[in-house]
Amino acid sequence: MLALALLAIASPRILHAAGADPSSPSAVLRFERDGALVRALPLAALRAACPTERVDVDDPYYHRAMSFFALPFPCVFEAGFGAPLASSAREDFSLRALDGYARPVAGAQLAEPGAWLAFADASLTPRAALDADPPALRFAPITRRELDPAPFYLVWTGAEQNDPHRHPWPFQLVTIDEVPFARRHPHTVPTGEPPGSPAQRGFSLFRSQCIACHAINGEGGAVGPDLNVPRSIVEYRPVAQIRAFIRDPRTFRYSAMPAHPGLTDADLDALVAYFRAMSARKHDPGGAGRAAPDAGGE
Repeated sequence: MLALALLAIASPRILHAAGADPSSPSAVLRFERDGALVRALPLAALRAACPTERVDVDDPYYHRAMSFFALPFPCVFEAGFGAPLASSAREDFSLRALDGYARPVAGAQLAEPGAWLAFADASLTPRAALDADPPALRFAPITRRELDPAPFYLVWTGAEQNDPHRHPWPFQLVTIDEVPFARRHPHTVPTGEPPGSPAQRGFSLFRSQCIACHAINGEGGAVGPDLNVPRSIVEYRPVAQIRAFIRDPRTFRYSAMPAHPGLTDADLDALVAYFRAMSARKHDPGGAGRAAPDAGGE
C-alpha cells in the first residue's frame, strides 16, 4: 500500500489494537454488491461451508514464515456471493478493514490460486481448540504496533504473492464489496487527461498502491489524510520532499508506512503529475461553503 501521509500530517495505519475476537459474534464477514448487503456470514458459517486447512506463508507483515488455520478463498467467496469467483474475474472489488483501510482489487487477481482467508495462528491455536465451544482462536500481534489481525486476514501462499504492494494482504478484514472502481471513486479519476499521460500513469499507481489508505476528494481509504482537499499535497509540500517521502518515509520519521524503493523516478514524476492534475479537479464533500484553493495553491 503506498501510504502517502506526508511529514507532520502523516499517519501510519492505525488499527483497533484489540481487533475483533474471531471466536466472538462480531467475527462476521460481510459480502456487499455496490454497497448493498448480499450476505453476512459468521466464522462458524464459513467453516461449515469451506474446509479448514493449515497453510504456510511467507508473511510480509510478520516478516517471517507463518502458519495459519484458513479457508480457501474461492470457497469463501462462493459462500458469500452465491456464485463462483471465476464468474466475477472481470469485476472490481474493495476489501475493507475495521479501521477504514479499503484496498481495491480486480476479481482476476482474487481468482489467482493461492488466496486463503486466515482466522487463527496455527502456532498458537491447537487444532482441538478450533471446535471448542466457543472456539479458542488466537493470532500473534502483527506490525510494530502489535495489533490483532482478527477477525480475518487474507493471505497468499504463492512464492511471488508476498508483496503487499502487488497482492492485497488486508488484516482485520470485515467486508468484501463488489463495486466498479469508477463508481465507488469517481472523483479520483483525472478526467480529461489524455491516455498514457503522466497524470494517467500516476492515477494507475495511486489506484493500485495508495488508495487503500488515502483518499482523493474524499474517496478512498480513511487511514491517512486526504491528499487533495481542502488543499492538495502539491500545494503545500515541495516536490522534492514529496518524492523523498514516498521513496523512504523513515528517513523523515518512524512510522508504519513502508519504503518504496521499487518506484522509479518516472513513477514518482507520474504521481506528482497526478496530484497536480487533481488539484485542479477538487470535489470536497465535507467542505460545503468553504472555498477550495485555486490549482497551484499558495
